[in-house]
Amino acid sequence: MFWTNTKRVLVSGFQNFFRNGFVTLSSILIMTITLFIICSLILLGGFFNYSLNQIKEKVDINVYFVTNADESNILTVQKSLEALPEVDSITYVSRDQALNDFKDKHKGDELTLQALDELGDNPLGASLNIKAKDPSQYAGIAEFLKGNTLLSKNGTSIIDKVNYAQNKVVIDKFTNIVGSANALGITLAIIFVLISIIITLNTIRLTIFMAKDEIAVMRLVGASSKYIKGPFIVSGILCGIISAIIIILSFAVVTFWINNSYSLYFSGFNIFDYYISNFVWIFFAIFGLAIALGAVASYLAAHRYLRE
Repeated sequence: MFWTNTKRVLVSGFQNFFRNGFVTLSSILIMTITLFIICSLILLGGFFNYSLNQIKEKVDINVYFVTNADESNILTVQKSLEALPEVDSITYVSRDQALNDFKDKHKGDELTLQALDELGDNPLGASLNIKAKDPSQYAGIAEFLKGNTLLSKNGTSIIDKVNYAQNKVVIDKFTNIVGSANALGITLAIIFVLISIIITLNTIRLTIFMAKDEIAVMRLVGASSKYIKGPFIVSGILCGIISAIIIILSFAVVTFWINNSYSLYFSGFNIFDYYISNFVWIFFAIFGLAIALGAVASYLAAHRYLRE
């Protein structure tokens, strides 16, 4: 009996889908627009994350050591920093390397290079370039460095300066941008899904209203509410599946075209490669959302109508 009813619901759902052409097309159009916006947000999120990662690579803090600091002590500080879970990578720059980098940076400035030669000694100390796993973790690393008590031969700290204070404003802004971007993306996605559910619900209610005589007969012969709702839910799911197919195929073409025509505007971000490399989860996300959208909107519309 269960399979017989299920088969009848499916057949009736397919019949409703093809019989109510205008309403079906309206539902598909509305869902397609919603899925288009959601998929666009996914791709924009990928571009935004790529841009943030590019900025993240430039955010760091440097530890500058006094010129008479022993290399063994500096390497000890480096090892202690590498043991911290917040640290992603550390680059050691020796005094000689720092001097060569300074000369390369000012190779066109003869006055500065002449003044450097007159000193007769390397005035630059070694340094450590530290990158954290997350920008919000630089504060903890800076606090750790404040508590480091390694001393030089004359009894002073081997750490001359930590430039966290200078970079703090940039780091804090970057952290806030990441948090705000994630919150904005989620909020927009929820808003558009809710709007689509409301519009689709009202569209499907028109389908139900057109079938009011059929529903009245089904009620008279004792059909359950679940049996009456079933065909409309099937029709809604079909609308969602077709909308998802349209979006998946369209974005494959659109991302390929955008990447070939406007790649210069994306600062190295290959939108087509991102779409293809993330195709599996985008596919399931779009199809899952489309099916859920069609099923939920149809269920709510039918449930509301049957209560009236």
